Order: sequence, then C-alpha cells, then structure tokens
Amino acid sequence: MKILLVEDELDLGTTIERILNHENHSVDWFTDGREAWEYLLSPEVECDLAVLDWMVPGLSGVELCHKIRQQGRSIPILMLTAKSEIIARVQGLDAGADDYLVKPFSKLELFARIRALQRRGRQITVVEDIPTSGISLDPDRRVLNYWDVHRQLQSIPLTKKEFQILEYLIKNANKIVTTDRIRSYIWDLSADTFSNVVASHIRQIRKKLAETNYADIIETIPNTGYRLNLIDRDETI
Repeated sequence: MKILLVEDELDLGTTIERILNHENHSVDWFTDGREAWEYLLSPEVECDLAVLDWMVPGLSGVELCHKIRQQGRSIPILMLTAKSEIIARVQGLDAGADDYLVKPFSKLELFARIRALQRRGRQITVVEDIPTSGISLDPDRRVLNYWDVHRQLQSIPLTKKEFQILEYLIKNANKIVTTDRIRSYIWDLSADTFSNVVASHIRQIRKKLAETNYADIIETIPNTGYRLNLIDRDETI
C-alpha cells in the first residue's frame, strides 16, 4: 500500500516511515503541508492512504485534509495530533478525516488504525437504487448519485465515513436507527469514538445535500438517532 505521510517531527517521521516500510508499505514523506499538496496535484500521483500531522508548516494537516476532500479525493485519512480535546477531534473529522490518533501512540495502535481503514475500504459494497427514491451510491467513485430538478444525473463526492453512514441509512431506509448502531457499524468497537462523532458526519452530509431535492432526507429522531426517509419524489422533479 502506498501511504502519504506528512509529519514535520523528524524523529517521529523517521520512525513512522521505517515501521511502515517494514510492513511492506511504500511511504512518500513530506515535512511541509504545502509541498505535500503540490505533490498530490500531480495527475500521476496515486496513494492509498494519508497520515497527516495536525501541526505542520505550509498547510496544517487539517487544511490539507480539507483541500484533499474539496478536490474530490476519497483516500482514507488518518490524523495525528497532540490535541486530545473533543472539539479538536471534531474539527479534524469535519475537515474530512476518517480516523484520529492522539500522540503519543504505539506502533501497534498505528498499525491497527491503518488496518481498520483498509478493512473498511474493502467492506464498501454496492447499494442499489431503492425504487423511486432517485438516489444511489457508487462505491467505485465513492459518490452519491441523484436526479436533479431537470432530471439530470448529478453526483456528490463523499468521504469514506459519509459513504458508510449513507450506506447504512439506505439499507435501513424509513426505519429509525440509533446513533449507537450507526457508530458500531462504522467504527471498530475498540476505536476511540465519542458521542457526537455521528452527528458531526451527518452535519457534513446535510451540507452537501443542502442545494438538492434531498436536503431533508435525513430526519433526526431526538435522543435516539436518525431515519432516512425515502419516498417517491417524482412529482417534485
């Protein structure tokens, strides 16, 4: 697997690069976020996973993560940071990170997080259109397809977590699913998850749907969870 590493602490970066190489991963290591971004802009560059430190020169890890997602890239992103506060973790997830690792960490935990991101990528499956719903998920491009008001097919890029949340909600369409069920479906039971991680991702999904005919498709069930309401919308398009 080819991994992009952005880490400006030389000792830590050297250690991470060495242990990842030992596990037969190919590592492209940058100490500056802007240099990493310029590298990613090259059309021939492909990577399977990014490990981004929060505080690096040029562009911070969070800024780089946000730019990667704005570009439509769906590679898994693991954030490294000394920040352990919940608000900082939410900020990283809102920027499009898939997982979070707080320094200091062991190499075993780093490997476990990387394996989990690989495993979740393999678990993504095709979700067929639900009749008359007008939406579908494309796992190859990791996008949500929908028909706009002019009956033109449109696509919305999704992060891996956003894709998985929508996948689960579509599988359980028109049913109430609890926040705990969503969290346990997407995150490993051993993962360091926290109470508002699902709400954070749902908020990002709603932002992406805001200008579509499906802006209100996800209903919040107070103190319980969410319901994806799929109905025949033909009369509105």
